[in-house]
Amino acid sequence: MSEETHKKEHDEKHLDKLTIKELREIAAELPHERAIHDMKKEEIIAFIKEAKGIKDDGPIKRKKHVAKIKISKTELKAKIRELKGLRLQAMEVSENAKAVLLRQQISRLKKISRRVAEA
Repeated sequence: MSEETHKKEHDEKHLDKLTIKELREIAAELPHERAIHDMKKEEIIAFIKEAKGIKDDGPIKRKKHVAKIKISKTELKAKIRELKGLRLQAMEVSENAKAVLLRQQISRLKKISRRVAEA
């Protein structure tokens, strides 16, 4: 009895978090016209909700984090060139730790410049 009630709560609240295998097992217990193994995860979830009469609140929309970029592409490129020069100087003097930090900064700035170019 406790297993059934636990399963029922789990089904209604967290269908999105179940694996496709678990969803197929649940859907197999319900009467169906279409082959379950051909359905995608979203389709199986919709089928189970419809069969059990669970109200669908719609898919959860996650916002993509968009950082505000306050520097122009040309300024970024100039900063990258400057850091590359500093990195070469650090490598010539055998300051490896400083060279690694500069390389990481250059990498971050390149990623930012790609985002600026994309926007």
